[in-house]
Parts: sequence; C-alpha cells; structure tokens
Amino acid sequence: MARLLLRFSQLLSINILATAIHIANAHVYKRQCQATLNLALTVAHRLQDHYFNPSNGQYTGGSLWTDASTLEDLHNLMLATGTDDFSTVADTSFIGKAALNSATDWQAILNGSNDDAGWIVLALWKIADYKGARGLSNAAYLGSASTIYDIIAGQWDNTCGGGVWWSTAHTYKNAVTNELFLLLSASGFLRFRNQTYLDNANKVPISLKNTDMRNSAGLYNDGLDTSTCSNNGQTTWTYNQGVIASGLAALSVANGDKTLLDQAEITLDATIAHLTTINILRESCDDVASGGAVCDQDQQIFKGIWTKHLQYYLDNANDPARTAKYSAFLGSQIAAVLHFGTNADNDVGSVWYEPDQGGSIFTPKTSASGLAAYVSAAKYGPCW
Repeated sequence: MARLLLRFSQLLSINILATAIHIANAHVYKRQCQATLNLALTVAHRLQDHYFNPSNGQYTGGSLWTDASTLEDLHNLMLATGTDDFSTVADTSFIGKAALNSATDWQAILNGSNDDAGWIVLALWKIADYKGARGLSNAAYLGSASTIYDIIAGQWDNTCGGGVWWSTAHTYKNAVTNELFLLLSASGFLRFRNQTYLDNANKVPISLKNTDMRNSAGLYNDGLDTSTCSNNGQTTWTYNQGVIASGLAALSVANGDKTLLDQAEITLDATIAHLTTINILRESCDDVASGGAVCDQDQQIFKGIWTKHLQYYLDNANDPARTAKYSAFLGSQIAAVLHFGTNADNDVGSVWYEPDQGGSIFTPKTSASGLAAYVSAAKYGPCW
C-alpha cells in the first residue's frame, strides 16, 4: 500500500508539474525546448554508442523496421536541434547503403513485408529532409522511397472492401499497414503534388470505415478477420492509434477537410482514456514487476511511435487549440520516461508508468521509443 501511495504521489506531481508549466507556456506552440532536446541528445548518444554496429549498419537487437524507425528518430532530432551529431549514421546504416545503391533489390530486402516497407519510406523521407536542410544531395533517398512506395501501392486490392495486404502472402489485412499507406500517400501528395498519391490516400479511410476496424471505444484493433471481413478484436496497440492520426492530419491538409482532425482526435483521446495507467502510456504487455508480461521486439517501440505521430499530427493540424489539448500529456510522458523509465546508463526501458521493479527491459527499441517521446515533447510539450 505504501508503495502504491508513493507511486500515485510521484505521478500526481509529474502531471501537476506538466500541467502548470503548460499553462504558463500556453502561448508557445511551435518552439523547441532546449532542456528536453538535451535529454533527447543524451539518450540518442547512448543509443548509438551502445547499440549501433557500424560494421553492418544495424542496431544490435534491432530489426529492419525498428532500425528504420530509429533512423527516423535520429534525423527528426537533428532537424529539431539544428546540430549534426549523427550526420554520418544514415549513409553508414544498412538501410542508407541500400538507398545509395542504385542496384538495390528492395523486393528482396523487404521479403514481402509491406508494413516494414512503410516504416522504411518514413525513414528515407526524414533522412532526405535532413540532408536537404543541410544543402546535401538527397536524391538517392527520395528515389528509393518512391520505389518502395510503389511496391506497397501494388499490394492494394478489393478484398474486404479494399486495403493493402500486410504481406505479399496475402493472408492478413491489418490496421497499421493501411494507416501507414494513408500517411505515406497523403504526405507523398503534399511533397510531390502527384495526384496518384492523393487518389490512393482518399481510398484508405473508406476501406477502414467499411470494415469497422475502429471499435466502439474509438481504438483501432490489430486487423481484420479476412474470412468475415470484420474487425478481429485483437489488441489495440498504441502505435495503431498514433499512425492513423498523423495520416488523417496529412489528408486533412491535402483535401482542406478539418473534419478529419476531429476523427483523428477520437482515437487520440481514446488512447489517453484507455491505454494509460495514471495518465502514462502503457501497452498491454508492459509489466513493471519481474516475471510478468514482456513486450516482444516489435511491441517495445510502440509507445514512442505514438508520441512521434502525435507530433506529426500536430504539425499538420497547425492549430494552437489542438496543440494545447495534448501538450500536458506529452509532458507527463517524458517526465515518466526520465524518472521511471531511464536507468543509470541513460538507457530507456520498456516500462514508463512506474519505477522499474525488474520487469522493464532495455533494448535499442525501448531507447528509441523514449527518444521519440522526447523529440515530440520538445516541440509540443511543456518546457522546464
């Protein structure tokens, strides 16, 4: 009981602090908080020093798609800080080397995984944005991203009312693959003004709605039962709720339709209401105690992806009132990451909602997740 009271007191203090600072800074919407960026840089340097293997360009204990997401985070960080701490990482990474090689067989690298493909496109675009901001050539990264996008687009068919298959085996249609396709298509239109991208983007919300992949609580389940073309009722992972929001916001800009922002916030608000413990994001596989549930290598990065895509949502929403709505929540996340999730070596663990009792695990994915939270909060959270 004493420990529970202490935990409640600590989290209450975190949330009160975040709210108070948010109110004091309510007029600031698109600034970068240097104190938060300094925390992000500390985590990022530890991540690179401890986990990145320059000999193969991969993160030890990572995977293709989580490596892509981590590269996206590092370049998102450098765009925020204006520094070049990790300027050589892209070209020396496995994904970067593939992008720079005009002979790369992306089909072979992707091995049929359409959702992995989507994460790689996001990474390549963010790297291209960084290089463009520094006056460097980004053509190879943009070209590779376009090649991969076309591979994904070719996986759309009319089964279950439309949508991209999770893999080329065509056995499953899931939420995140189609949410990514929405985001890539709408964002691609905003980047390149290619009508095909917008046409593709406009198809996705219709197919998602027709299959009721968003449940009555406002959350997206994992995917479809393709035998019935209905929601399969599987886990409502946090990242599913973030990617749909960023995709709808990009489509809102593309179509000039702000009602899509309201739809996105149904799911963002449902995340805060249903996928948190005392206002801190928590996956169903998170357990602070040893011997309990443990998130697998994919699930470990999900919470940070939610925060990153909240940043992307707010970028495109471009609305002070919507920013104010989520600012204090972002502050609570990074306060928990700092005080509950981070160990003495500056690795961020898988559990944020309570001090570790042996159940938190520490991997490159969990550190990247914490990094993403810091970068998002530096832009849209309170600053202290």
